Order: sequence, then structure tokens, then C-alpha cells
Amino acid sequence: MADFHFDFAVILSLLTAVTGVFWALDKWVLAPRRDTVGAGDKPNAFVDFCRSFFPVIFVVLILRSFLAEPFRIPSGSMIPTLLVGDFILVNKFTFGLRDPVFNHKFVDFGEPARGDVVVFRWPVDPSKDFIKRIVGVPGDKITYIDKQLYVNGERASVQPGGVYSNPGTYPPGVVYRMSEDLAGVEHNILINPGRPAEDFEFIVPPGEYFAMGDNRDGSDDSRRWGTVPERNLVGKAFLIWMSWDGARTRIDFSRIGTLIK
Repeated sequence: MADFHFDFAVILSLLTAVTGVFWALDKWVLAPRRDTVGAGDKPNAFVDFCRSFFPVIFVVLILRSFLAEPFRIPSGSMIPTLLVGDFILVNKFTFGLRDPVFNHKFVDFGEPARGDVVVFRWPVDPSKDFIKRIVGVPGDKITYIDKQLYVNGERASVQPGGVYSNPGTYPPGVVYRMSEDLAGVEHNILINPGRPAEDFEFIVPPGEYFAMGDNRDGSDDSRRWGTVPERNLVGKAFLIWMSWDGARTRIDFSRIGTLIK
């Protein structure tokens, strides 16, 4: 029961189960009985509700649990890849299929690779969802020296991209955009020269993943609370389907449809 959390997925599953039972009961028991008794009989309001909404709720459950789930970006830990106010879609079957109640994997399609942007249940409080980039897979030796990432002794190459200016950047100050190549996955990161480097070295345990935010000096990630267990994985982020620019209080149409990489 350690992986059970009463959230929207559980509510949706319960609604599907309840409406499904009464939908089936009406279809195979009550409806034939009404036809026998007389054409004037009608189902009560609750049964009529289940008949009408069970198919819709069931389809939503299947889509959300096994295909794609929407999430909203609430913090700046993944700037510049993801901004506060981005609404993203997460692929739920890339790493396998999990039941929506206990998050138990029953079909395995693979594991995250270095560079993947993933949503996962925060190990400290699994009722909360976090999104970060996987920089280390099981067995990797992760080294961070002077704000430079090394994986198994190999330096992730970076190219300068100039000063980055965005009102949502945290922590405040002058930050620089860098283009990082992590195992062939090129993406932008932010570095704040005014923040301490906090060097470390770590070997990722079996069945665990090391996750870091692209906003390297403004991210609460595996450097502070440890690795992400495989059972906590939710899915791989792949698309920005809507974005709200809070500073200008309008939709940022330029970000809609952007692939996440």
C-alpha cells in the first residue's frame, strides 16, 4: 500500500468502476426487465447518469492512464526548456504500462535514457509530481565539478549561448544560457555564476535515476533529495500543448506545439 495515493487517478478509477457496474446492471438486467414489464418504465436518475457517462469516463481513464496525461509547469526549475505556465503532455507508455491506482507496472516497454525529460512522483512526497531531466541511469558515476557535469568520467560538452533574460528566472540575477550535449541529447541549461558550485560525486544505485533541472542553480533535484526510484516514474514529457505567459497575462502562442527535448 506504500505506493497508493488518493489522487485524481484514483477518483477517476472509482467513478469508472461504479458507473460501469450500474451500466452493466442496467444493460443486462434492468433494461430487459423494463421491456418485459412495460414500455413506459424508465431508469431512475442515477442509473440514467451511469448509462450516459460511463463510456465517457472510461475513455478518459484509458487515455489518461495509458496514453497521455496533461501537466502544468508550476516552477522555474526546467527553464529554459520549460517555462512557468507551460502545459505539457506526458507519454504514459514509453516506459511501460502502470495501473492508475497503485502505479504497478504490468507491461514493460523500456527504461529512461540519459537526457529524457520525465515526470515522476517525488520520492520525498509521492503525492506530488516533479519534472526533471534524467542525467544518470543505474550504475552511472555522476560528477559535478565547478558547474560542469561528468557522466562516467566523460564531460558533457557545453557551448555558451549568452545572457538569458526572463522575468520568471529563479534565483534572480545574471544567468547564462548554455547548450549541453548529454549522451547525444542537445538541450539548453542555465548557469548562475553568482551561486556556489556545490561539487559532488555519486554512483546511481540499481533501479534508480539521477535527475536534475535544466535551471541548474534554481532546481530542487537529486542533488538534494536523492535519486528517483523506477517505480515512481510517470512518463516522458514530449509536447507543450498550451502556454500561459503570466507576466503579460496572455497565451504565448509561440510555444504551443513545441516538442520537448
